[in-house]
Amino acid sequence: MEFLSQMWSLLGLLTILQNVLPSQLLSLLHSLWQTLQDSLTPYSYFDVPEFLGSASVEPNDLYRHVHLYLHQSVLTSPSLPPPRLTVSLPRSNSNLSSASPSLSLSPNHSLDDTFNGHHLVWTLHADTLQDSLEERRSFSLRLPKRHASTLLPAYLAHVSNSADSLERSSRTRRLHTNSQRGGGAWMSVPFRHPATFDTLALDPSVKSQLLADLSAFADGKEFYHRTGRPWKRGYLLHGPPGTGKSSLIAAMANYLRYDVYDLELTRVTSNSDLRELLIQTTNRSVIVIEDIDCSLELTGDRRNHQFGKVDKNMNKRQRVQSFDDDSDYEDYSRREEGRVTLSGLLNFTDGLWSCCGEERIIVFTTNFADGIDPALLRAGRMDVHVRLGHCGAHAVRELVERYAGVREHHLLDNTERYIQAGAEMTPAEVGEVLLRNREEPETALRELVAELQRRAGASGEEEDEGWEDSGAESTEGSSEKKGKKGKPGSGWEGKVRFLGRLRSLTKSDSGRRGV
Repeated sequence: MEFLSQMWSLLGLLTILQNVLPSQLLSLLHSLWQTLQDSLTPYSYFDVPEFLGSASVEPNDLYRHVHLYLHQSVLTSPSLPPPRLTVSLPRSNSNLSSASPSLSLSPNHSLDDTFNGHHLVWTLHADTLQDSLEERRSFSLRLPKRHASTLLPAYLAHVSNSADSLERSSRTRRLHTNSQRGGGAWMSVPFRHPATFDTLALDPSVKSQLLADLSAFADGKEFYHRTGRPWKRGYLLHGPPGTGKSSLIAAMANYLRYDVYDLELTRVTSNSDLRELLIQTTNRSVIVIEDIDCSLELTGDRRNHQFGKVDKNMNKRQRVQSFDDDSDYEDYSRREEGRVTLSGLLNFTDGLWSCCGEERIIVFTTNFADGIDPALLRAGRMDVHVRLGHCGAHAVRELVERYAGVREHHLLDNTERYIQAGAEMTPAEVGEVLLRNREEPETALRELVAELQRRAGASGEEEDEGWEDSGAESTEGSSEKKGKKGKPGSGWEGKVRFLGRLRSLTKSDSGRRGV
């Protein structure tokens, strides 16, 4: 009882002193007490506030990283004794049966961690501000004082990398496109495209090279900073329609867990708007410009303009002289300023403004790579060129297995034979044939073989028609067959038809050159 009475007396004295002594003196005594404690304890303490500065406006990224890291530690370390946890559901889904709850450390509780053989302790502090309902939160880290100078940088890097990986794998990704309202405006929807590299019918060597290149890019932060290169990469996907260019873009975005920005150039009115759109894109994104050869007359920028005999290589005086009067030149200048030019697109992909963000991939797609200006395709702008063509034997087998569930079948040998004979089908065409008969694998295979056989026959006939001199046949039967088909080299009628076709082709070529 005597001890308790002394304790109550001491508490009463402290209360009286707190009310009597000035606040500056109390603050000084408190700091002296903290310094004494820090000098006697074998641990060092580091605070990580939720916001930077006294205004509580600028968020602290390290606080967010610690929060994600401890969330992952709670879920992946069931061996540790669980502290008091806070359970919550995402705002978008309040149904407990369909959403997994989120676990986080409760205020004023601690969680143990180990790193390089050292024991560390995280504590979440939550202090209510005086005369306010706001709460100020912060994490404090306790670690051995003797190893603090070497342990702290490595441990914080480990925390940030772990949180970065968790954030990348769990965040909701978006598909953005530029608005028709003009200016630099993006609108977006959730990105849920199902395409992956496992579902693509690609040549195995092409697939492995793409995966290796994408992985090296995503893990190349130190390399790009060390070499002074912007952390971006350009891909050109070209090939006939239906060969899977858009699906490959979706697979790349799903593999890297990036957002997708689908840029429609025909909606962009000027180079300044294009620059504004680029600035608004986020890190870890795939910027896509599909059918680049159809979006703008980019190659024509280096030739004469469609209105007026103006050359881009002319200086200002020569351009003025090329017009009949000043009004024509002013009209031309206004149109030049109100459109996206090749120069603006080059700055978008490889200029100073392209370095305003990090970890970005720029993808161009086209059906005809020859129609794009070479300046846009050089290394540093489009670093990787991927040609997607018609299905090979491996791709057909992979599609048959995926659509029809058939891995081995005698008809698959026929598909390979017809492909070697010249039959051409895109992955979209093969998929459509198999999709129509997905409930009957045998029928699907037979229809696919019949289509490949028809195309192989058509390819063979075209080959025969382009052959001028068939030569002497070894048997009478084959000579009769050649004569019946009327090859260009088998008689005067064939020669007349061949010359007529050659003349028409010459006319069409000359007509195309004049356009």
